[in-house]
Amino acid sequence: MSSSSSKASSELNPRTTQYEFLGPPGALAITIGVPVMTYAFYFGCSEQTGGCPPPIDTAVIIESLTSLSWWKSLWDTQATLLYLAWYAFTVIAWYILPGDWIEGTPLRNGGKKKYKINAFSTMLLTLGITSGILYRYGPQALTFIYDKWIGLVTAAILMSVVQAVGCYLASFRDGALLALGGNSGNPIYDFYIGRELNPSIGSFDLKSFNELRPGLILWMVIDIAMACEQAVRRGGSITDSMWLVLGFQCWYVFDALYNEPAIFTTMDITSDGFGFMLSVGDLAWVPFVYSLQARYLVWNQIELGPFYTALIFAVNLVGYYIFRAANGEKNDFRNGRNPKNLRYMQTERGTKLLISGWWGRSRHPNYMGDLLMAFAWSLPTGFNTPVTYFYVIYFAVLLIHRERRDDEACEKKYGKDWHKYKQLVPWRIIPYVY
Repeated sequence: MSSSSSKASSELNPRTTQYEFLGPPGALAITIGVPVMTYAFYFGCSEQTGGCPPPIDTAVIIESLTSLSWWKSLWDTQATLLYLAWYAFTVIAWYILPGDWIEGTPLRNGGKKKYKINAFSTMLLTLGITSGILYRYGPQALTFIYDKWIGLVTAAILMSVVQAVGCYLASFRDGALLALGGNSGNPIYDFYIGRELNPSIGSFDLKSFNELRPGLILWMVIDIAMACEQAVRRGGSITDSMWLVLGFQCWYVFDALYNEPAIFTTMDITSDGFGFMLSVGDLAWVPFVYSLQARYLVWNQIELGPFYTALIFAVNLVGYYIFRAANGEKNDFRNGRNPKNLRYMQTERGTKLLISGWWGRSRHPNYMGDLLMAFAWSLPTGFNTPVTYFYVIYFAVLLIHRERRDDEACEKKYGKDWHKYKQLVPWRIIPYVY
Protein backbone atom coordinates (compact mmCIF):
# COMPACT_ATOMS: atom_id res chain seq x y z
CA MET A 1 0.00 0.00 0.00
CA SER A 2 1.37 3.45 -0.93
CA SER A 3 1.91 6.13 1.71
CA SER A 4 -0.81 8.35 0.15
CA SER A 5 -3.42 5.58 0.18
CA SER A 6 -2.41 4.66 3.73
CA LYS A 7 -2.89 8.27 4.79
CA ALA A 8 -6.30 8.43 3.11
CA SER A 9 -7.30 5.21 4.84
CA SER A 10 -6.27 6.51 8.26
CA GLU A 11 -8.21 9.73 7.68
CA LEU A 12 -11.33 7.80 6.65
CA ASN A 13 -10.90 5.21 9.39
CA PRO A 14 -9.34 7.03 12.37
CA ARG A 15 -8.11 5.05 15.34
CA THR A 16 -10.69 4.59 18.10
CA THR A 17 -9.41 6.34 21.23
CA GLN A 18 -12.33 5.88 23.63
CA TYR A 19 -13.62 2.54 24.88
CA GLU A 20 -17.12 1.48 25.85
CA PHE A 21 -18.13 -1.47 28.06
CA LEU A 22 -15.03 -0.92 30.25
CA GLY A 23 -12.71 -1.58 27.33
CA PRO A 24 -11.13 -4.94 26.42
CA PRO A 25 -11.75 -6.58 29.85
CA GLY A 26 -15.43 -5.69 29.66
CA ALA A 27 -15.66 -6.81 26.04
CA LEU A 28 -14.06 -10.15 26.93
CA ALA A 29 -16.40 -10.60 29.90
CA ILE A 30 -19.50 -9.94 27.76
CA THR A 31 -18.21 -12.11 24.90
CA ILE A 32 -18.00 -15.04 27.34
CA GLY A 33 -20.93 -13.97 29.50
CA VAL A 34 -23.67 -13.67 26.87
CA PRO A 35 -23.42 -17.30 25.66
CA VAL A 36 -23.11 -18.48 29.28
CA MET A 37 -26.20 -16.48 30.26
CA THR A 38 -28.15 -17.83 27.28
CA TYR A 39 -27.50 -21.37 28.52
CA ALA A 40 -28.08 -20.30 32.13
CA PHE A 41 -31.60 -19.12 31.36
CA TYR A 42 -32.41 -22.64 30.25
CA PHE A 43 -30.74 -24.52 33.08
CA GLY A 44 -31.88 -21.90 35.61
CA CYS A 45 -35.51 -21.92 34.47
CA SER A 46 -36.59 -25.29 33.19
CA GLU A 47 -38.79 -28.16 34.20
CA GLN A 48 -35.96 -30.49 33.20
CA THR A 49 -33.72 -29.00 35.89
CA GLY A 50 -36.44 -28.77 38.52
CA GLY A 51 -37.87 -25.25 38.54
CA CYS A 52 -37.41 -21.56 37.90
CA PRO A 53 -34.98 -21.30 39.55
CA PRO A 54 -34.27 -24.94 40.46
CA PRO A 55 -32.83 -25.93 43.84
CA ILE A 56 -29.13 -24.99 43.90
CA ASP A 57 -26.83 -27.96 44.40
CA THR A 58 -23.21 -26.86 44.10
CA ALA A 59 -21.91 -30.41 43.95
CA VAL A 60 -24.16 -31.25 40.98
CA ILE A 61 -23.11 -28.07 39.16
CA ILE A 62 -19.41 -28.77 39.63
CA GLU A 63 -19.86 -32.39 38.62
CA SER A 64 -21.66 -31.33 35.43
CA LEU A 65 -19.13 -28.68 34.45
CA THR A 66 -16.24 -31.08 34.92
CA SER A 67 -17.94 -33.87 32.99
CA LEU A 68 -17.08 -34.32 29.31
CA SER A 69 -20.44 -36.00 28.69
CA TRP A 70 -22.27 -32.89 29.96
CA TRP A 71 -20.36 -30.66 27.55
CA LYS A 72 -21.09 -33.11 24.72
CA SER A 73 -24.80 -32.90 25.59
CA LEU A 74 -24.80 -29.25 24.49
CA TRP A 75 -24.27 -30.43 20.91
CA ASP A 76 -27.11 -31.85 18.83
CA THR A 77 -26.31 -32.58 15.18
CA GLN A 78 -29.95 -32.66 14.14
CA ALA A 79 -30.65 -29.36 15.90
CA THR A 80 -27.62 -27.81 14.19
CA LEU A 81 -28.83 -28.93 10.76
CA LEU A 82 -32.29 -27.58 11.53
CA TYR A 83 -30.84 -24.22 12.54
CA LEU A 84 -28.65 -24.04 9.42
CA ALA A 85 -31.70 -24.89 7.29
CA TRP A 86 -33.63 -22.08 8.99
CA TYR A 87 -30.85 -19.56 8.36
CA ALA A 88 -30.55 -20.70 4.74
CA PHE A 89 -34.32 -20.30 4.33
CA THR A 90 -34.18 -16.66 5.48
CA VAL A 91 -31.29 -15.92 3.09
CA ILE A 92 -33.13 -17.53 0.17
CA ALA A 93 -36.29 -15.62 1.08
CA TRP A 94 -34.30 -12.35 1.10
CA TYR A 95 -32.99 -13.20 -2.36
CA ILE A 96 -36.15 -14.42 -4.12
CA LEU A 97 -38.95 -12.40 -2.52
CA PRO A 98 -39.63 -9.05 -4.19
CA GLY A 99 -38.92 -5.85 -2.28
CA ASP A 100 -38.10 -2.20 -2.78
CA TRP A 101 -34.50 -1.05 -2.55
CA ILE A 102 -33.98 2.03 -0.38
CA GLU A 103 -30.91 4.10 0.38
CA GLY A 104 -29.51 4.36 3.87
CA THR A 105 -28.00 7.44 5.47
CA PRO A 106 -24.89 9.00 3.87
CA LEU A 107 -21.63 7.23 4.76
CA ARG A 108 -18.31 8.89 5.66
CA ASN A 109 -16.85 7.92 2.29
CA GLY A 110 -19.63 9.83 0.51
CA GLY A 111 -21.58 6.77 -0.57
CA LYS A 112 -24.91 5.31 0.45
CA LYS A 113 -25.77 1.67 0.94
CA LYS A 114 -28.92 0.21 -0.60
CA TYR A 115 -31.11 -2.16 1.39
CA LYS A 116 -33.75 -4.58 0.17
CA ILE A 117 -37.04 -4.24 2.05
CA ASN A 118 -38.72 -7.64 2.29
CA ALA A 119 -38.43 -8.72 5.94
CA PHE A 120 -42.21 -8.43 6.38
CA SER A 121 -42.90 -10.68 3.40
CA THR A 122 -40.32 -13.15 4.75
CA MET A 123 -42.30 -13.24 7.99
CA LEU A 124 -45.59 -13.76 6.10
CA LEU A 125 -44.03 -16.61 4.13
CA THR A 126 -42.78 -18.15 7.39
CA LEU A 127 -46.23 -17.84 8.97
CA GLY A 128 -47.83 -19.35 5.89
CA ILE A 129 -45.54 -22.38 5.96
CA THR A 130 -45.97 -22.72 9.75
CA SER A 131 -49.76 -22.53 9.45
CA GLY A 132 -49.72 -25.19 6.74
CA ILE A 133 -47.63 -27.51 8.90
CA LEU A 134 -49.93 -27.01 11.91
CA TYR A 135 -53.05 -27.54 9.79
CA ARG A 136 -51.66 -30.73 8.26
CA TYR A 137 -49.88 -32.29 11.25
CA GLY A 138 -51.28 -30.57 14.34
CA PRO A 139 -49.49 -28.73 17.17
CA GLN A 140 -47.21 -31.67 17.94
CA ALA A 141 -45.35 -30.90 14.69
CA LEU A 142 -43.53 -27.96 16.33
CA THR A 143 -42.82 -29.40 19.77
CA PHE A 144 -39.34 -30.49 18.63
CA ILE A 145 -38.20 -26.89 19.26
CA TYR A 146 -38.94 -27.32 22.97
CA ASP A 147 -37.23 -30.73 23.02
CA LYS A 148 -34.13 -29.58 21.13
CA TRP A 149 -33.72 -26.24 22.87
CA ILE A 150 -30.10 -26.63 23.99
CA GLY A 151 -28.92 -27.95 20.63
CA LEU A 152 -30.56 -25.02 18.85
CA VAL A 153 -28.95 -22.55 21.28
CA THR A 154 -25.53 -24.07 20.61
CA ALA A 155 -26.07 -23.85 16.86
CA ALA A 156 -27.10 -20.19 17.07
CA ILE A 157 -24.08 -19.31 19.21
CA LEU A 158 -21.72 -21.09 16.82
CA MET A 159 -23.22 -19.21 13.89
CA SER A 160 -22.67 -15.97 15.84
CA VAL A 161 -19.01 -16.82 16.46
CA VAL A 162 -18.36 -17.84 12.85
CA GLN A 163 -19.90 -14.63 11.50
CA ALA A 164 -18.10 -12.39 14.00
CA VAL A 165 -14.72 -14.01 13.29
CA GLY A 166 -15.29 -13.87 9.54
CA CYS A 167 -16.32 -10.21 9.60
CA TYR A 168 -13.39 -9.27 11.85
CA LEU A 169 -10.85 -10.93 9.51
CA ALA A 170 -12.52 -9.50 6.39
CA SER A 171 -12.37 -5.99 7.86
CA PHE A 172 -8.59 -5.87 7.24
CA ARG A 173 -9.00 -5.87 3.46
CA ASP A 174 -8.19 -2.70 1.53
CA GLY A 175 -11.07 -0.26 1.19
CA ALA A 176 -13.16 -1.50 4.13
CA LEU A 177 -15.14 1.25 5.85
CA LEU A 178 -14.65 0.76 9.58
CA ALA A 179 -16.92 1.73 12.47
CA LEU A 180 -15.57 4.77 14.30
CA GLY A 181 -15.93 2.90 17.59
CA GLY A 182 -14.41 -0.41 16.44
CA ASN A 183 -10.92 0.47 15.25
CA SER A 184 -9.04 0.50 18.54
CA GLY A 185 -6.33 -1.93 17.46
CA ASN A 186 -7.19 -4.26 20.33
CA PRO A 187 -8.43 -7.54 18.76
CA ILE A 188 -10.59 -8.54 21.74
CA TYR A 189 -12.41 -5.23 21.84
CA ASP A 190 -12.75 -4.80 18.06
CA PHE A 191 -13.96 -8.39 17.61
CA TYR A 192 -16.69 -7.75 20.18
CA ILE A 193 -17.79 -4.23 19.24
CA GLY A 194 -17.50 -4.76 15.48
CA ARG A 195 -14.67 -3.43 13.33
CA GLU A 196 -16.31 -3.07 9.92
CA LEU A 197 -19.36 -0.82 9.66
CA ASN A 198 -21.32 -2.64 6.96
CA PRO A 199 -19.90 -6.08 6.07
CA SER A 200 -21.56 -7.22 2.87
CA ILE A 201 -21.42 -9.92 0.24
CA GLY A 202 -22.36 -8.06 -2.92
CA SER A 203 -25.70 -6.37 -2.22
CA PHE A 204 -26.36 -8.64 0.77
CA ASP A 205 -25.79 -6.54 3.91
CA LEU A 206 -25.12 -8.92 6.78
CA LYS A 207 -25.80 -6.50 9.64
CA SER A 208 -29.26 -5.30 8.61
CA PHE A 209 -30.21 -8.83 7.53
CA ASN A 210 -29.35 -10.34 10.92
CA GLU A 211 -31.02 -7.46 12.75
CA LEU A 212 -34.49 -8.32 11.45
CA ARG A 213 -34.73 -11.75 9.89
CA PRO A 214 -33.16 -14.94 11.29
CA GLY A 215 -33.38 -14.06 15.01
CA LEU A 216 -36.48 -11.88 15.19
CA ILE A 217 -38.66 -14.15 13.06
CA LEU A 218 -37.30 -17.21 14.89
CA TRP A 219 -38.40 -15.60 18.18
CA MET A 220 -41.94 -15.57 16.82
CA VAL A 221 -41.70 -19.17 15.61
CA ILE A 222 -40.37 -20.26 19.02
CA ASP A 223 -43.30 -18.56 20.79
CA ILE A 224 -45.71 -20.40 18.49
CA ALA A 225 -43.87 -23.64 19.21
CA MET A 226 -44.15 -23.06 22.97
CA ALA A 227 -47.90 -22.50 22.58
CA CYS A 228 -48.04 -25.77 20.62
CA GLU A 229 -46.17 -27.60 23.37
CA GLN A 230 -48.65 -26.31 25.95
CA ALA A 231 -51.60 -27.17 23.68
CA VAL A 232 -50.40 -30.77 23.31
CA ARG A 233 -50.14 -31.10 27.10
CA ARG A 234 -53.59 -29.59 27.64
CA GLY A 235 -55.39 -31.55 24.96
CA GLY A 236 -55.61 -28.75 22.39
CA SER A 237 -56.16 -25.49 24.29
CA ILE A 238 -53.76 -22.90 25.67
CA THR A 239 -54.05 -20.58 28.67
CA ASP A 240 -55.02 -16.92 28.51
CA SER A 241 -51.54 -16.06 29.81
CA MET A 242 -49.95 -17.88 26.86
CA TRP A 243 -52.30 -16.09 24.47
CA LEU A 244 -51.16 -12.74 25.88
CA VAL A 245 -47.44 -13.49 25.59
CA LEU A 246 -47.91 -14.95 22.12
CA GLY A 247 -49.99 -11.98 20.97
CA PHE A 248 -47.77 -9.28 22.49
CA GLN A 249 -44.47 -10.64 21.25
CA CYS A 250 -45.69 -11.67 17.79
CA TRP A 251 -47.23 -8.23 17.35
CA TYR A 252 -43.92 -6.63 18.33
CA VAL A 253 -42.14 -8.66 15.64
CA PHE A 254 -44.93 -7.96 13.16
CA ASP A 255 -44.66 -4.22 13.82
CA ALA A 256 -40.85 -4.15 13.62
CA LEU A 257 -40.80 -5.92 10.26
CA TYR A 258 -43.67 -3.89 8.82
CA ASN A 259 -41.74 -0.73 9.69
CA GLU A 260 -38.43 -2.12 8.39
CA PRO A 261 -37.24 1.16 6.77
CA ALA A 262 -37.18 2.84 10.20
CA ILE A 263 -34.25 0.65 11.28
CA PHE A 264 -31.86 2.28 8.82
CA THR A 265 -31.65 5.46 10.90
CA THR A 266 -30.90 3.64 14.17
CA MET A 267 -27.51 3.58 15.90
CA ASP A 268 -27.08 -0.16 15.20
CA ILE A 269 -27.07 0.49 11.46
CA THR A 270 -25.56 3.98 11.15
CA SER A 271 -22.82 3.85 13.79
CA ASP A 272 -22.10 0.38 15.22
CA GLY A 273 -19.85 -2.09 13.51
CA PHE A 274 -20.92 -5.68 13.05
CA GLY A 275 -19.08 -7.85 15.56
CA PHE A 276 -19.88 -10.44 18.18
CA MET A 277 -22.02 -7.96 20.13
CA LEU A 278 -24.59 -7.75 17.35
CA SER A 279 -24.20 -11.26 15.93
CA VAL A 280 -24.80 -13.09 19.21
CA GLY A 281 -27.49 -10.60 20.19
CA ASP A 282 -29.39 -10.98 16.92
CA LEU A 283 -28.97 -14.72 16.40
CA ALA A 284 -28.94 -16.24 19.90
CA TRP A 285 -29.96 -13.78 22.63
CA VAL A 286 -33.12 -12.42 20.99
CA PRO A 287 -34.84 -15.68 20.02
CA PHE A 288 -33.76 -17.84 22.96
CA VAL A 289 -33.83 -15.35 25.86
CA TYR A 290 -36.72 -13.12 24.80
CA SER A 291 -38.94 -16.21 24.52
CA LEU A 292 -38.35 -17.08 28.20
CA GLN A 293 -41.90 -16.14 29.26
CA ALA A 294 -43.50 -18.41 26.66
CA ARG A 295 -41.22 -21.31 27.59
CA TYR A 296 -41.97 -20.80 31.30
CA LEU A 297 -45.72 -20.94 30.63
CA VAL A 298 -45.38 -24.34 28.96
CA TRP A 299 -45.17 -26.02 32.35
CA ASN A 300 -46.56 -23.24 34.55
CA GLN A 301 -49.98 -23.02 32.99
CA ILE A 302 -51.39 -19.84 34.55
CA GLU A 303 -55.03 -18.84 34.02
CA LEU A 304 -55.41 -15.10 34.65
CA GLY A 305 -59.14 -14.62 34.18
CA PRO A 306 -60.87 -11.80 32.26
CA PHE A 307 -60.01 -8.92 34.62
CA TYR A 308 -56.24 -9.44 34.81
CA THR A 309 -56.10 -10.37 31.14
CA ALA A 310 -57.73 -7.04 30.25
CA LEU A 311 -55.50 -5.12 32.67
CA ILE A 312 -52.27 -6.57 31.27
CA PHE A 313 -53.55 -6.01 27.73
CA ALA A 314 -54.15 -2.34 28.59
CA VAL A 315 -50.59 -1.92 29.92
CA ASN A 316 -49.18 -3.30 26.68
CA LEU A 317 -51.53 -1.18 24.59
CA VAL A 318 -50.44 2.04 26.33
CA GLY A 319 -46.78 1.09 25.86
CA TYR A 320 -47.32 0.29 22.20
CA TYR A 321 -49.19 3.56 21.61
CA ILE A 322 -46.35 5.61 23.13
CA PHE A 323 -43.72 3.61 21.22
CA ARG A 324 -45.45 3.89 17.85
CA ALA A 325 -46.62 7.51 18.25
CA ALA A 326 -43.14 8.68 19.26
CA ASN A 327 -41.42 6.81 16.45
CA GLY A 328 -44.04 8.07 13.99
CA GLU A 329 -43.29 11.69 14.94
CA LYS A 330 -39.55 11.11 14.61
CA ASN A 331 -39.75 9.34 11.25
CA ASP A 332 -42.10 11.95 9.78
CA PHE A 333 -39.80 14.75 10.90
CA ARG A 334 -36.66 13.08 9.58
CA ASN A 335 -38.34 12.64 6.21
CA GLY A 336 -39.26 16.31 5.95
CA ARG A 337 -42.86 16.01 7.11
CA ASN A 338 -44.43 17.70 10.14
CA PRO A 339 -48.18 16.95 10.06
CA LYS A 340 -48.64 17.89 13.73
CA ASN A 341 -46.78 21.22 13.38
CA LEU A 342 -44.40 20.21 16.15
CA ARG A 343 -42.00 22.84 17.44
CA TYR A 344 -38.31 22.32 16.83
CA MET A 345 -34.95 23.89 17.58
CA GLN A 346 -32.61 24.91 14.77
CA THR A 347 -28.96 23.96 15.32
CA GLU A 348 -25.82 25.60 13.95
CA ARG A 349 -25.14 22.41 11.95
CA GLY A 350 -28.32 23.11 10.00
CA THR A 351 -30.30 20.20 11.44
CA LYS A 352 -33.41 20.46 13.60
CA LEU A 353 -34.29 18.90 16.96
CA LEU A 354 -37.90 18.29 18.01
CA ILE A 355 -38.92 19.99 21.27
CA SER A 356 -42.66 19.29 21.38
CA GLY A 357 -45.02 16.34 21.04
CA TRP A 358 -43.67 13.14 22.54
CA TRP A 359 -40.14 14.37 21.91
CA GLY A 360 -40.81 17.40 24.06
CA ARG A 361 -41.74 15.18 27.00
CA SER A 362 -38.44 13.30 27.03
CA ARG A 363 -35.42 12.75 24.81
CA HIS A 364 -36.29 9.08 24.26
CA PRO A 365 -40.07 8.65 24.71
CA ASN A 366 -40.02 5.56 22.49
CA TYR A 367 -37.90 3.84 25.15
CA MET A 368 -40.63 4.53 27.72
CA GLY A 369 -43.12 2.71 25.50
CA ASP A 370 -40.66 -0.14 25.04
CA LEU A 371 -40.29 -0.55 28.81
CA LEU A 372 -44.05 -0.62 29.39
CA MET A 373 -44.42 -3.33 26.76
CA ALA A 374 -41.57 -5.33 28.27
CA PHE A 375 -43.30 -5.18 31.65
CA ALA A 376 -46.57 -6.36 30.08
CA TRP A 377 -44.81 -9.34 28.51
CA SER A 378 -43.65 -10.52 31.93
CA LEU A 379 -46.88 -9.93 33.87
CA PRO A 380 -48.68 -13.02 32.43
CA THR A 381 -46.11 -15.23 34.19
CA GLY A 382 -47.38 -14.09 37.61
CA PHE A 383 -45.17 -13.39 40.60
CA ASN A 384 -43.92 -16.83 41.63
CA THR A 385 -40.45 -16.22 40.20
CA PRO A 386 -38.31 -13.15 39.50
CA VAL A 387 -36.55 -14.91 36.62
CA THR A 388 -39.26 -14.15 34.05
CA TYR A 389 -38.88 -10.44 34.86
CA PHE A 390 -35.24 -10.46 33.86
CA TYR A 391 -36.17 -9.12 30.44
CA VAL A 392 -37.61 -5.91 31.93
CA ILE A 393 -34.50 -5.31 34.06
CA TYR A 394 -32.12 -6.18 31.22
CA PHE A 395 -34.04 -4.01 28.77
CA ALA A 396 -34.02 -1.04 31.16
CA VAL A 397 -30.22 -1.35 31.52
CA LEU A 398 -29.82 -1.72 27.76
CA LEU A 399 -31.98 1.32 26.96
CA ILE A 400 -30.32 3.49 29.61
CA HIS A 401 -26.91 2.54 28.17
CA ARG A 402 -28.12 3.34 24.65
CA GLU A 403 -29.52 6.65 25.82
CA ARG A 404 -26.17 7.53 27.43
CA ARG A 405 -24.29 6.57 24.25
CA ASP A 406 -26.66 8.66 22.17
CA ASP A 407 -26.32 11.62 24.54
CA GLU A 408 -22.53 11.47 24.31
CA ALA A 409 -22.63 11.23 20.51
CA CYS A 410 -25.07 14.13 20.21
CA GLU A 411 -22.96 16.30 22.50
CA LYS A 412 -20.00 15.81 20.17
CA LYS A 413 -22.22 16.40 17.14
CA TYR A 414 -24.14 19.49 18.27
CA GLY A 415 -21.88 21.03 20.92
CA LYS A 416 -23.47 23.95 22.78
CA ASP A 417 -26.74 23.43 20.90
CA TRP A 418 -27.10 20.08 22.65
CA HIS A 419 -26.80 21.76 26.05
CA LYS A 420 -29.52 24.20 25.00
CA TYR A 421 -31.68 21.32 23.83
CA LYS A 422 -31.27 19.49 27.15
CA GLN A 423 -32.54 22.55 28.99
CA LEU A 424 -35.66 22.53 26.80
CA VAL A 425 -36.14 18.74 27.11
CA PRO A 426 -34.60 17.82 30.50
CA TRP A 427 -35.98 14.30 30.95
CA ARG A 428 -34.06 11.41 29.42
CA ILE A 429 -36.71 8.64 29.11
CA ILE A 430 -39.56 8.90 31.63
CA PRO A 431 -40.86 12.44 32.31
CA TYR A 432 -40.44 13.58 35.93
CA VAL A 433 -38.70 10.27 36.80
CA TYR A 434 -35.56 9.91 34.69
